Amino acid sequence: MIGPATTGPGPATTGPGPATATGSTATTTSPVGTPVTLLIADDDEVTRSGLRTLLTAQPGITVVGEAADGVEAVDQARELRPDVVLMDVRMPRRNGIEATRQLLAGSATPPKVVVITTFENDGYVTAALSAGASGFVLKRRPVREIAEAVRVVAAGEAILFPAALRRMVAARPLGSAEALPKAALTGREEEVLRSMATGLSNPEIAESLTVSLETVKTHVGNVLTKLGAQNRTHAVVIAYESGLVVPGFTG
Repeated sequence: MIGPATTGPGPATTGPGPATATGSTATTTSPVGTPVTLLIADDDEVTRSGLRTLLTAQPGITVVGEAADGVEAVDQARELRPDVVLMDVRMPRRNGIEATRQLLAGSATPPKVVVITTFENDGYVTAALSAGASGFVLKRRPVREIAEAVRVVAAGEAILFPAALRRMVAARPLGSAEALPKAALTGREEEVLRSMATGLSNPEIAESLTVSLETVKTHVGNVLTKLGAQNRTHAVVIAYESGLVVPGFTG
């Protein structure tokens, strides 16, 4: 278990920690000597300052800028080209959802986006994940866990909270399987997507389906392409919102 947060302004220390796509506590993935550059976007100056101070003290992270709203977040990200943007969703002028969508659509090599929020049942978070954010963390989490989420996402992984995502989607109107793209998933691809929705990693999916890891990677790639998903997290959101996977599903 990751230890308590550094004292000072910013995140507190209660609640479940961030998870990778495996559902387990995130582990450091950034190579030593390769700092992850980070932009913090939050409209609350105290929160912004606290996060900057605390995250700057974490190994492997360099905070390169701050933004007070979604417009500044997009402008700063384009100018500074950070690896990751830590994005609040409720901001003036342009919210984090629209900022995320604009960032990911406006660059061939966009930054990764991690949504940071106060409430894990916030419908805005689900919308941000649908817009292409790689995952989310709670503001009350220990700073070391927030830092680890940044590192994990920078390394190309997703931060999934299957239980929290199920709760968020359960509060939204569900569509139907017809909402999925006409290029229908194969039976095996649906199995893989359902496994992804429970938070299983590729090796765990391979073991559960008794297939090779390379086969699973091929299926995951096909799923993302057919769903038009930005990333693994977005694919899981689509699975829930389409009704292909229902809240409460555990595999």
